[in-house]
Amino acid sequence: MEYLMLILSAPLVSGVIRKIKNDLRMRRGPGVFQPYYDLAKLFAKDEVVSENASWVFTITPFVVLASCVLALLFVPMPGAANPFVYIGDLLAIIFLLALGRFFLALAGLDTGSAFGGMGSSREMFISSLVEPVIFISIFAVCASPSFRFSSVVAGIALVLAVIAETSRIPVDNQETHLELTMIHEAMVLEYSGRSLALLELAAHIKQVVFFSILANCVFPVGILPVKILIIAAMIALVEVSVAKMRLFRAVDFLSFAIVLSVAALVISAVGL
Repeated sequence: MEYLMLILSAPLVSGVIRKIKNDLRMRRGPGVFQPYYDLAKLFAKDEVVSENASWVFTITPFVVLASCVLALLFVPMPGAANPFVYIGDLLAIIFLLALGRFFLALAGLDTGSAFGGMGSSREMFISSLVEPVIFISIFAVCASPSFRFSSVVAGIALVLAVIAETSRIPVDNQETHLELTMIHEAMVLEYSGRSLALLELAAHIKQVVFFSILANCVFPVGILPVKILIIAAMIALVEVSVAKMRLFRAVDFLSFAIVLSVAALVISAVGL
Protein backbone atom coordinates (compact mmCIF):
# COMPACT_ATOMS: atom_id res chain seq x y z
CA MET A 1 0.00 0.00 0.00
CA GLU A 2 2.88 2.38 0.78
CA TYR A 3 4.37 1.88 -2.68
CA LEU A 4 0.99 2.37 -4.33
CA MET A 5 0.53 5.65 -2.49
CA LEU A 6 4.02 6.71 -3.55
CA ILE A 7 3.20 5.96 -7.21
CA LEU A 8 -0.10 7.84 -7.02
CA SER A 9 1.54 10.83 -5.37
CA ALA A 10 4.44 11.00 -7.86
CA PRO A 11 2.76 13.67 -10.05
CA LEU A 12 2.08 15.69 -6.89
CA VAL A 13 5.84 16.03 -6.30
CA SER A 14 6.22 17.63 -9.74
CA GLY A 15 3.27 19.89 -8.96
CA VAL A 16 4.85 20.98 -5.68
CA ILE A 17 8.13 21.81 -7.44
CA ARG A 18 6.30 23.84 -10.07
CA LYS A 19 4.23 25.65 -7.42
CA ILE A 20 7.30 26.57 -5.34
CA LYS A 21 9.09 27.84 -8.45
CA ASN A 22 6.14 30.03 -9.42
CA ASP A 23 5.85 31.41 -5.88
CA LEU A 24 9.55 32.26 -5.79
CA ARG A 25 9.22 33.98 -9.18
CA MET A 26 6.13 35.83 -7.90
CA ARG A 27 3.91 34.22 -10.52
CA ARG A 28 0.46 32.80 -10.05
CA GLY A 29 0.84 29.67 -12.16
CA PRO A 30 -1.13 26.38 -11.97
CA GLY A 31 -1.91 24.53 -8.75
CA VAL A 32 -0.08 21.54 -7.32
CA PHE A 33 -2.64 19.14 -8.84
CA GLN A 34 -2.07 20.34 -12.42
CA PRO A 35 0.02 17.23 -13.36
CA TYR A 36 -3.02 15.06 -12.60
CA TYR A 37 -5.21 17.20 -14.87
CA ASP A 38 -2.60 16.98 -17.63
CA LEU A 39 -2.44 13.18 -17.35
CA ALA A 40 -6.25 12.90 -17.41
CA LYS A 41 -6.39 15.11 -20.50
CA LEU A 42 -3.76 13.03 -22.31
CA PHE A 43 -5.46 9.73 -21.43
CA ALA A 44 -8.69 11.07 -22.96
CA LYS A 45 -7.03 12.00 -26.27
CA ASP A 46 -6.46 9.82 -29.32
CA GLU A 47 -2.99 8.88 -30.51
CA VAL A 48 -1.32 9.86 -33.76
CA VAL A 49 1.45 7.42 -34.76
CA SER A 50 3.94 8.05 -37.53
CA GLU A 51 3.76 5.67 -40.49
CA ASN A 52 7.50 5.13 -40.12
CA ALA A 53 7.18 3.89 -36.53
CA SER A 54 7.79 0.23 -35.70
CA TRP A 55 6.86 -1.97 -32.77
CA VAL A 56 9.65 -0.38 -30.73
CA PHE A 57 7.82 2.93 -30.76
CA THR A 58 4.60 1.22 -29.64
CA ILE A 59 5.93 -0.77 -26.69
CA THR A 60 8.36 1.85 -25.37
CA PRO A 61 5.83 3.69 -23.12
CA PHE A 62 4.91 0.41 -21.42
CA VAL A 63 8.55 -0.65 -21.00
CA VAL A 64 9.54 2.74 -19.58
CA LEU A 65 6.62 2.81 -17.14
CA ALA A 66 7.21 -0.80 -16.07
CA SER A 67 10.92 -0.18 -15.47
CA CYS A 68 10.19 2.90 -13.34
CA VAL A 69 7.53 1.13 -11.26
CA LEU A 70 9.76 -1.90 -10.73
CA ALA A 71 12.68 0.35 -9.78
CA LEU A 72 10.47 2.02 -7.18
CA LEU A 73 9.71 -1.38 -5.65
CA PHE A 74 13.43 -1.84 -4.95
CA VAL A 75 13.55 1.34 -2.87
CA PRO A 76 13.59 0.45 0.86
CA MET A 77 10.67 1.93 2.78
CA PRO A 78 10.34 1.55 6.56
CA GLY A 79 7.29 -0.45 7.59
CA ALA A 80 6.51 -1.77 4.10
CA ALA A 81 6.62 -5.53 3.49
CA ASN A 82 8.25 -5.87 0.09
CA PRO A 83 10.14 -8.97 -1.11
CA PHE A 84 11.93 -6.98 -3.82
CA VAL A 85 13.98 -5.12 -1.22
CA TYR A 86 15.60 -8.37 -0.11
CA ILE A 87 16.49 -9.70 -3.57
CA GLY A 88 17.93 -6.50 -5.03
CA ASP A 89 19.92 -3.42 -4.15
CA LEU A 90 20.35 0.18 -5.20
CA LEU A 91 22.44 -0.82 -8.21
CA ALA A 92 19.53 -2.86 -9.55
CA ILE A 93 17.47 0.35 -9.58
CA ILE A 94 20.01 2.04 -11.85
CA PHE A 95 20.04 -0.91 -14.24
CA LEU A 96 16.23 -0.99 -14.42
CA LEU A 97 16.04 2.72 -15.20
CA ALA A 98 18.77 2.27 -17.80
CA LEU A 99 16.53 -0.28 -19.54
CA GLY A 100 13.78 2.30 -19.87
CA ARG A 101 16.27 4.89 -21.10
CA PHE A 102 17.54 2.46 -23.74
CA PHE A 103 14.06 1.87 -25.16
CA LEU A 104 13.22 5.57 -25.03
CA ALA A 105 16.37 6.40 -26.98
CA LEU A 106 15.46 3.76 -29.56
CA ALA A 107 11.95 5.19 -29.84
CA GLY A 108 13.42 8.64 -30.47
CA LEU A 109 15.38 7.22 -33.39
CA ASP A 110 12.59 4.94 -34.62
CA THR A 111 10.43 7.54 -36.38
CA GLY A 112 13.35 9.13 -38.23
CA SER A 113 12.66 12.53 -36.67
CA ALA A 114 15.62 14.90 -36.51
CA PHE A 115 14.57 16.10 -33.06
CA GLY A 116 14.13 12.54 -31.79
CA GLY A 117 17.59 11.50 -32.92
CA MET A 118 19.09 14.63 -31.42
CA GLY A 119 17.36 14.01 -28.10
CA SER A 120 18.43 10.35 -28.02
CA SER A 121 22.04 11.29 -28.69
CA ARG A 122 22.00 13.94 -25.96
CA GLU A 123 20.28 11.62 -23.48
CA MET A 124 22.84 8.85 -23.88
CA PHE A 125 25.64 11.40 -23.70
CA ILE A 126 24.34 12.79 -20.40
CA SER A 127 23.61 9.34 -18.95
CA SER A 128 27.18 8.18 -19.66
CA LEU A 129 28.34 10.90 -17.27
CA VAL A 130 25.54 10.61 -14.71
CA GLU A 131 25.57 6.87 -14.05
CA PRO A 132 29.21 6.71 -12.84
CA VAL A 133 28.43 9.50 -10.35
CA ILE A 134 25.46 7.59 -8.96
CA PHE A 135 27.37 4.30 -8.71
CA ILE A 136 30.44 5.80 -7.01
CA SER A 137 28.35 7.95 -4.66
CA ILE A 138 26.32 4.94 -3.55
CA PHE A 139 29.53 2.98 -2.93
CA ALA A 140 30.94 5.86 -0.88
CA VAL A 141 27.82 6.11 1.27
CA CYS A 142 27.50 2.35 1.77
CA ALA A 143 31.18 2.05 2.69
CA SER A 144 30.62 4.21 5.76
CA PRO A 145 28.96 2.47 8.73
CA SER A 146 27.69 5.82 10.00
CA PHE A 147 27.12 9.36 8.78
CA ARG A 148 30.53 10.89 8.03
CA PHE A 149 32.10 13.73 6.09
CA SER A 150 32.38 11.38 3.11
CA SER A 151 28.59 11.01 3.19
CA VAL A 152 28.21 14.78 2.85
CA VAL A 153 30.54 14.91 -0.17
CA ALA A 154 28.82 11.91 -1.75
CA GLY A 155 25.45 13.52 -1.08
CA ILE A 156 26.45 16.70 -2.94
CA ALA A 157 27.63 14.61 -5.91
CA LEU A 158 24.40 12.65 -5.81
CA VAL A 159 22.35 15.86 -5.81
CA LEU A 160 24.12 17.04 -8.97
CA ALA A 161 23.49 13.65 -10.61
CA VAL A 162 19.80 13.67 -9.64
CA ILE A 163 19.37 17.16 -11.12
CA ALA A 164 20.72 15.89 -14.44
CA GLU A 165 18.86 12.58 -14.33
CA THR A 166 15.48 14.19 -13.65
CA SER A 167 15.89 16.74 -16.48
CA ARG A 168 16.18 19.75 -14.21
CA ILE A 169 17.90 23.11 -14.65
CA PRO A 170 20.79 23.79 -15.23
CA VAL A 171 21.31 20.60 -17.28
CA ASP A 172 17.87 20.36 -18.91
CA ASN A 173 14.62 22.31 -18.86
CA GLN A 174 11.25 20.58 -18.73
CA GLU A 175 9.38 23.79 -19.52
CA THR A 176 10.77 24.40 -23.01
CA HIS A 177 10.48 22.86 -26.47
CA LEU A 178 13.32 24.81 -28.07
CA GLU A 179 15.38 22.47 -30.23
CA LEU A 180 18.66 23.97 -29.01
CA THR A 181 18.02 23.18 -25.35
CA MET A 182 15.70 20.21 -24.96
CA ILE A 183 17.03 16.72 -24.20
CA HIS A 184 14.32 14.49 -22.76
CA GLU A 185 11.47 16.35 -24.44
CA ALA A 186 13.00 15.78 -27.87
CA MET A 187 12.64 12.00 -27.53
CA VAL A 188 8.91 12.15 -26.75
CA LEU A 189 7.85 14.78 -29.31
CA GLU A 190 6.35 12.12 -31.59
CA TYR A 191 4.16 10.68 -28.82
CA SER A 192 0.61 11.78 -28.11
CA GLY A 193 -2.49 10.67 -26.24
CA ARG A 194 -2.27 7.68 -23.91
CA SER A 195 1.32 6.84 -24.85
CA LEU A 196 2.48 10.32 -23.91
CA ALA A 197 0.51 10.07 -20.65
CA LEU A 198 2.33 6.84 -19.79
CA LEU A 199 5.69 8.46 -20.47
CA GLU A 200 4.80 11.50 -18.39
CA LEU A 201 3.67 9.28 -15.51
CA ALA A 202 6.91 7.28 -15.82
CA ALA A 203 8.92 10.53 -15.61
CA HIS A 204 7.08 11.48 -12.40
CA ILE A 205 7.77 8.05 -10.88
CA LYS A 206 11.42 8.13 -11.97
CA GLN A 207 11.80 11.47 -10.23
CA VAL A 208 10.38 9.99 -7.01
CA VAL A 209 12.78 7.02 -7.32
CA PHE A 210 15.83 9.29 -7.46
CA PHE A 211 14.51 11.53 -4.69
CA SER A 212 13.99 8.39 -2.58
CA ILE A 213 17.54 7.18 -3.24
CA LEU A 214 18.89 10.60 -2.29
CA ALA A 215 16.72 10.70 0.83
CA ASN A 216 17.72 7.21 1.98
CA CYS A 217 21.44 7.71 1.30
CA VAL A 218 21.95 11.23 2.60
CA PHE A 219 19.14 11.52 5.18
CA PRO A 220 18.74 8.00 6.61
CA VAL A 221 16.53 9.20 9.48
CA GLY A 222 13.01 10.50 8.96
CA ILE A 223 9.76 9.83 7.14
CA LEU A 224 10.35 9.19 3.43
CA PRO A 225 7.45 11.29 2.01
CA VAL A 226 8.50 14.25 4.13
CA LYS A 227 12.11 13.92 2.99
CA ILE A 228 10.98 13.74 -0.64
CA LEU A 229 9.03 17.00 -0.24
CA ILE A 230 12.07 18.65 1.35
CA ILE A 231 14.24 17.54 -1.56
CA ALA A 232 11.59 18.80 -3.99
CA ALA A 233 11.73 22.22 -2.33
CA MET A 234 15.53 22.21 -2.58
CA ILE A 235 15.38 21.32 -6.29
CA ALA A 236 12.87 24.12 -6.91
CA LEU A 237 15.15 26.60 -5.13
CA VAL A 238 18.10 25.49 -7.30
CA GLU A 239 16.07 25.86 -10.50
CA VAL A 240 15.08 29.45 -9.80
CA SER A 241 18.60 30.38 -8.66
CA VAL A 242 20.60 29.27 -11.71
CA ALA A 243 20.22 29.55 -15.47
CA LYS A 244 20.12 26.81 -18.09
CA MET A 245 23.66 26.08 -19.20
CA ARG A 246 24.84 25.17 -22.69
CA LEU A 247 24.91 21.46 -23.47
CA PHE A 248 28.69 21.19 -23.58
CA ARG A 249 28.96 23.09 -20.30
CA ALA A 250 27.03 20.18 -18.79
CA VAL A 251 30.22 18.15 -19.23
CA ASP A 252 31.98 20.44 -16.75
CA PHE A 253 29.00 20.24 -14.40
CA LEU A 254 28.93 16.43 -14.39
CA SER A 255 32.73 16.14 -14.41
CA PHE A 256 32.72 18.10 -11.16
CA ALA A 257 30.13 15.63 -9.83
CA ILE A 258 32.40 12.72 -10.82
CA VAL A 259 35.34 14.34 -9.02
CA LEU A 260 33.19 14.83 -5.91
CA SER A 261 32.02 11.21 -5.95
CA VAL A 262 35.57 9.88 -6.33
CA ALA A 263 36.72 12.21 -3.55
CA ALA A 264 33.93 10.91 -1.33
CA LEU A 265 35.05 7.34 -1.98
CA VAL A 266 38.67 8.21 -1.13
CA ILE A 267 37.65 10.09 2.01
CA SER A 268 35.51 7.14 3.07
CA ALA A 269 38.44 4.77 2.49
CA VAL A 270 40.64 6.76 4.87
CA GLY A 271 37.93 6.68 7.51
CA LEU A 272 36.62 10.24 7.46
